[in-house]
Amino acid sequence: MNSRNYTDVIIAGKVYTLGGYESEEYLQRVAGYLNGKSAELRRVDGFLRQTPDYQNVLLQLNVADDYFKAMGRLEELEAQTEAQANEIYSLKHQLVTVQLKLEEMKRELEETQGKEQKG
Repeated sequence: MNSRNYTDVIIAGKVYTLGGYESEEYLQRVAGYLNGKSAELRRVDGFLRQTPDYQNVLLQLNVADDYFKAMGRLEELEAQTEAQANEIYSLKHQLVTVQLKLEEMKRELEETQGKEQKG
């Protein structure tokens, strides 16, 4: 198993030590995402007039919203992938069927031509 990584990150102007099995770059990216989301909310009129607790809840709600939207998109992509896989399977089946019919028709044509040459 990979070893735990620890790295210092800055979130909302405070230094935190994060630990996990993910890379330090990943942990920095997560912190950067939170900082970006927080900066986005600070640009919304009235956000900074809210209590810190309310600001924190809004940040959490926005992160959860991003998560559920991403999961919804993932589900859509998985459904599309499954539909495409089914379509590919169906097309392969049709191709094999057509190839078999073509081979059968070639044999029949060769037999017919052979009978005409003998006759």
